[in-house]
Amino acid sequence: MPKIIRFLSVITLTLLSISFFNALHISDVGSEKNTADTYTIKALKIPNNLTFAGEKVPTELYDIKERMDRELLVNTYWQSNGLLLIKRAHKYFPLIEPMLKEYGIPDDFKYLAVAESGLENNSSPAGAAGFWHFLKASAKEYGLEVNQNVDERYNLEKATKVAAEYLKKSKKRFGTWTLAAAAYNAGNTRIARNLKKQQVDDYYDLLLNNETARYIFRIVALKEVLSYPKKYGFEFEKEDLYYLPKTKTVKVDTVISNIASFAKGFQTNYKELKLHNEWLRENKLNNKSRKLYKIKIPFRE
Repeated sequence: MPKIIRFLSVITLTLLSISFFNALHISDVGSEKNTADTYTIKALKIPNNLTFAGEKVPTELYDIKERMDRELLVNTYWQSNGLLLIKRAHKYFPLIEPMLKEYGIPDDFKYLAVAESGLENNSSPAGAAGFWHFLKASAKEYGLEVNQNVDERYNLEKATKVAAEYLKKSKKRFGTWTLAAAAYNAGNTRIARNLKKQQVDDYYDLLLNNETARYIFRIVALKEVLSYPKKYGFEFEKEDLYYLPKTKTVKVDTVISNIASFAKGFQTNYKELKLHNEWLRENKLNNKSRKLYKIKIPFRE
């Protein structure tokens, strides 16, 4: 083949290759879709009738509206967390609601437990523990047993009763449930000091540290989202929700030297027994005082 023909052939192939790859590139660009085609982030409409424990949230005030908007946005668009809270609420609210009613606490305080712990028996960096996040000193002051062997902050029934006692005491001192909830976060002394210093008597008129300033708004946002999940874009079926397994109660007023062996005697195992009794912190129950404990055992049909 003459050199000139070979040269022209190479040039032709090169041009064809360039045209082919350019066409691919153009095709790819044309097939790309904007994020907005499949996902939209919408501004939220702030409801006009928001309340906490029957007390109005004054969203007609510009700063209150902005703070409420922030918490609604955060709790709506943190979708994975929102779905988990919806599922856990279905599991634990049926336990919490009748206890709050029994102790004379407004039903809305179940959302305070959501704000504190996400409805998990966990602990905070400051050392507050359980669903209601009690510090060790406060828990002991209100009669909960807290040590390496037993920590009743992780006992939902007992901790709910103590939370109710604390909240009623704060309500009596400050006059509103909103301030009582704020005091649950900041402490009665700090709230009293700030009310006196700033010469006001309403939570919404107080200038507080960031955590307590956001606290009530976060609770109200959680109440709104968990009460009307579909309104905020959460889709789920009934079978997607969590359920509390059935248990039976065994009363114990003696030492348990080995909880794993104890569990086996009730046709269960160490893990299952601990999941239902997270207040048992070791593989034994010392119980030198012969105190009466109630231990939940998985119920077998």
